[in-house]
Amino acid sequence: MSFNNQSTDIFTIHQGAGPLVVAAPHVGTYLPPEIAAQLNDVGRSVMETDFHVHRLYDFAPELGASTLFAIHSRYVVDLNRDPNSAPLYPGQFETGMCPLTDFDLRPIYAGDVPSEAEINRRRQHYWWPYHAKLEELLEAARERHGFALLIDAHSIRPSIPTLFEGALPDLSFGTDSGRTCPADVLDALQGWMAQTTAYSSVLDGRFKGGFTTRGHGRPEDRVYALQIEIVQSCYLDMSDPTTYGAERARPLSETLKPLVETLISAAKQAK
Repeated sequence: MSFNNQSTDIFTIHQGAGPLVVAAPHVGTYLPPEIAAQLNDVGRSVMETDFHVHRLYDFAPELGASTLFAIHSRYVVDLNRDPNSAPLYPGQFETGMCPLTDFDLRPIYAGDVPSEAEINRRRQHYWWPYHAKLEELLEAARERHGFALLIDAHSIRPSIPTLFEGALPDLSFGTDSGRTCPADVLDALQGWMAQTTAYSSVLDGRFKGGFTTRGHGRPEDRVYALQIEIVQSCYLDMSDPTTYGAERARPLSETLKPLVETLISAAKQAK
């Protein structure tokens, strides 16, 4: 089995030969100088990053997976939002494709916010190429195997009062209330959840899947999608979440691997 690693100015690609695709749209931290100059200290801190969540899936190449990881910060463009910033969760606070605040409602720009022309430029330069490449990877996997399984990898701070009250479960699985995965995959996931006690979990709770899951999951075409949102304290030292500690993260990574293997097997059998 051969793999092809590529890097562009927008994302890093690992091309595999299996049916699995792992995407992480919020792991990037890079701010182009011209955008960084417009941000304040809150913006330049990029603290809403899904720090190192993609490293929990370092086992993915062993499973023949393709991976797609963003390079730029979500403050440049949020790749998991509707390109026109249509709400994912109507009536609840959420940031748009080009965020103006962090999740604590603090402004991230020092002065003028992006114009419509600048928003469109970012949409064309960052958002569309990422999703076009993701669709290309999924279609290639489906053509080879008859199906494709997308894991949309995310993480989140343990407490964000503007988004949710109290504490989230360790693992939040999102399928847009079952619209992005067939019954066989959902049954396999729920069976794994019932048997796994080391980490708490919920299916289609506060997080039901962002644009990536909803936009690319098409069970009728045998392209399945699952968002996995992980509370960062499960694998990071929250006193410095920018630093990855392999020993701290290893138990979670070792828990995720059999889950992903179970999902692949179920997806293969799904009708």
